[in-house]
Amino acid sequence: MPKYGYIVVEGPHDVEFAYRLLRPFHLSRVQLEADLDPFFEPLIPRKYPPDGDLQKRMTTPLFLQSDTHAVAIHSAIGDTRLIQTVEENADRIDMTQVTGIGIILDSDNAIIAADRYAIIKEGMQAKGFALPQAAGTVAAGPPKLGAFVLPDNHNAGTLESLLIECAQQVYPNLLQSAITHVNSVSADGTLMADDLEDFNKPAGRNKAVVGTIASILRPGKSVQVSLQDNRWLRDAALNIARVKAVQDFLVSLLELA
Repeated sequence: MPKYGYIVVEGPHDVEFAYRLLRPFHLSRVQLEADLDPFFEPLIPRKYPPDGDLQKRMTTPLFLQSDTHAVAIHSAIGDTRLIQTVEENADRIDMTQVTGIGIILDSDNAIIAADRYAIIKEGMQAKGFALPQAAGTVAAGPPKLGAFVLPDNHNAGTLESLLIECAQQVYPNLLQSAITHVNSVSADGTLMADDLEDFNKPAGRNKAVVGTIASILRPGKSVQVSLQDNRWLRDAALNIARVKAVQDFLVSLLELA
């Protein structure tokens, strides 16, 4: 029987981020239901539309498998549903058979990393999951439990903070061009406040820089696709200290080494 892992993240970009960190450990995407370990079959949505909402995304996790492990990476579709997603799926699969249960979430300027972790820790405790005292660490279990607050469990930031560090390593010229383009927005007098509502959020500029790079690497496609297809999180990029810290967290949580 393989070791099972269950990871909940905020959104689809985070799903691909986690996948790229796990890929070096011979974990491959499962495309066909027939190839999926039966343990995870209860996580496959069987009803459309979900909750009767025609606009709502189907919440199928990304499933990864190797000879020794099977992992589900589940997008909560927003930071407010992280704990709820764990709770919902604890009723669908036998969590006592899972080696590690983890959460990856962002920090930001509104709530510091320590406070974000405290909120998650308290919420998970109320559902019967005792996270360790510090973010980025792993409770012994079973199952092992932990949550990592991007970018480094201390500083404000998001996934894009790490992706920009990766771009400095693998796409340095494209990164500088993207920064120049994004900075030019401040001088564009034709843009109105409504146009820049998301851009002016704390992570807005970083998201715009990452999106600009992705639009060159995979024109017309999402950042999610670029993370899957391009070199953001491969080779030397995986040795960046803050990126490796997330990977090390996952390795410990899932007993990959």
